[in-house]
Amino acid sequence: MAEQEEVRGVMPTENGNKKKKLTSLQQRVITAVCYVAVWALMCALKWCVPQGNVSGGWGSIGFDLVFTAVSVIGAYEFLRAIDRSESGINCKISFPQRVITIAFCAMAVPLFTLVEMAMDGGLLAMACAFTVYVMFLAATSVFDHKRSSVKGTIYCVFCMLYCGVLSSVLSAINHLNANSMAAILIVFMCPILTDTGAFIIGSSLKKFVPMKLAPQLSPNKTVIGAVGGLIGGVLGAIIVYYMMYLLGGINGEIFYTGFNGVELTVKSTTFPPLLSFVLVGLATAVMAQIGDLFESAIKRECGVKDMGKLLPGHGGVLDRFDSMLYCSVVVFISFGTII
Repeated sequence: MAEQEEVRGVMPTENGNKKKKLTSLQQRVITAVCYVAVWALMCALKWCVPQGNVSGGWGSIGFDLVFTAVSVIGAYEFLRAIDRSESGINCKISFPQRVITIAFCAMAVPLFTLVEMAMDGGLLAMACAFTVYVMFLAATSVFDHKRSSVKGTIYCVFCMLYCGVLSSVLSAINHLNANSMAAILIVFMCPILTDTGAFIIGSSLKKFVPMKLAPQLSPNKTVIGAVGGLIGGVLGAIIVYYMMYLLGGINGEIFYTGFNGVELTVKSTTFPPLLSFVLVGLATAVMAQIGDLFESAIKRECGVKDMGKLLPGHGGVLDRFDSMLYCSVVVFISFGTII
């Protein structure tokens, strides 16, 4: 009888009462709502707190804390996935190497933030720190070779790049001297709408266009779904543009509310502002889907379904932020060139 109750999604408790378990979809929705709520709170803090005399403003600190958590937890998940590998990766990573890797990921974003707010040299400081940490990582491989390997050292370096450096790029977007609010909204909005567009259009039209996008990595993803993802990413960028246009204004011209410090300051004359956002949204959607597939490749290589269980219904931190980490580079470059 107990087995039948478990199948129906009902678990018996110690006192005999029946307790319904949340379905995977329900868990996913609850987690997504909490995720959006936290992001909205961070955006409100960044939007409303005056910038002062520091790059990005004191209201940006909330996002820096989030990005630090992504870096540290992501590094832990990555190293644990390597340990749990069932596909024969067979690499040795010593305890000192793990400490060095996670330590770098823990200090990358705070170091960037402190130096950037003080003297606008955050990326240089983070790059120097990365070089020093890699040298120490290599030294541990040499002097503790019995408990480490060259392959394990390379995985640690990649973990530092993937989690620590890319999280610092997210922080760099957060502290742009101009248009950082719009850039952060792009980083948040475009990956979500890329996933949504890919799911809606892919599930609706895959019976008509069944061509697989990457059958060996993600059998459920289709080419038509990828097209839907591109549409969703562009839509996200358009939404961000009109949010900034209506609430902040462009180049000092206030259209509705005019919050101080969040208006667009478009200097490029190559493309009109709206077209610039469309192009950024398109590039971001491409990178979001590449990041998602690359994360699938890592999990397949390691023989795990999810990188973690911290976010119910979504998996781990890297399962949720993989697209955002990949998008960070293209958004940072785009807002330094065409916008």
